[in-house]
Amino acid sequence: MSEEEKEPKLVIDSDWKEQVQKEKEQEASESDAEQPAVASDAPADASAGPAGGGPPEASFTVLVSMLFTQAMTLLGQMPGPDGKMQTNKPLAKHTIDTLEMLQSKTEGNLDDDEKQVLSEALHALRMTFVGVKS
Repeated sequence: MSEEEKEPKLVIDSDWKEQVQKEKEQEASESDAEQPAVASDAPADASAGPAGGGPPEASFTVLVSMLFTQAMTLLGQMPGPDGKMQTNKPLAKHTIDTLEMLQSKTEGNLDDDEKQVLSEALHALRMTFVGVKS
């Protein structure tokens, strides 16, 4: 084989940017067509929810979930915003104590689902807390 045959040929696709742009435009037009029309008398931010891409509707369960996730991150069970696993037991204990305070302050005012979510979150956090080494 000659030296020219041994070297791989480099093929440059010069129009890949145009192709990507066309695909993006096509996806955008398809997603616009799939979104249902919002009634004109509805508030503009009414569609901001899990389906709308915005934050979820505020609820007790969402609050418990946020605090649970924060505590699990502080216990090194989930990566933090920087992508690193870190442990901060004092701050995790503070978050667990906050959930315990919510449990005592809302006693008798929660429905069965909310009570169960809070109870299970606290149990899981307590078990994880005692299992994490400082």
